[in-house]
Amino acid sequence: MALKSDALRWGSLAKFFHWSVVVLLLVQGTLGLVMVDLPKRPSVIPLFNLHKSLGLTILLLALLRLLWRAFDRHPQPPAGMPQWQVLGARAGHALLYGLLFALPVSGWLFDSAASLRPLFWWGLVKLPNLMGGPSEALKPIFQASHQWLFVALVLVAAGHAAAALVHHFVNRDDVLRRMLPGRRGT
Repeated sequence: MALKSDALRWGSLAKFFHWSVVVLLLVQGTLGLVMVDLPKRPSVIPLFNLHKSLGLTILLLALLRLLWRAFDRHPQPPAGMPQWQVLGARAGHALLYGLLFALPVSGWLFDSAASLRPLFWWGLVKLPNLMGGPSEALKPIFQASHQWLFVALVLVAAGHAAAALVHHFVNRDDVLRRMLPGRRGT
């Protein structure tokens, strides 16, 4: 399978970035929903650290994916796809990328405003406090924005998946097949 995309199919690196982020988001979303209901005690700190490291990993993968996208060719829309759908797909992708950046950054800002402990990525790399120190005034704002950005990401990702399924089952084109791992599309 080719590393780079061509006019008909996504390349292996684009697929890697896509499906890695999908899997990490599923794990991250589940972890985030579970951990907020856990009692606040020292034994749950590793779950919060895992959540933060996964979020920062998603941020890094989204950045790498966007950089790769700038240099990689994009498959063409299916023949006969209405212009409004092409524009909708572009807008949806832009929104997904925006949320993939905004959600982890809002979490980092929330962590920075809380300043409970230093933030380490996978216990190895100490990251700066984006606020310079705690901020009780901004902490609830960043917490709420993090939660609402998650809801927005779930809705936009669900719309993205639904559109792919419509392409596959209703339009019967190759849009979904060409992004599936191990598939070449037509």
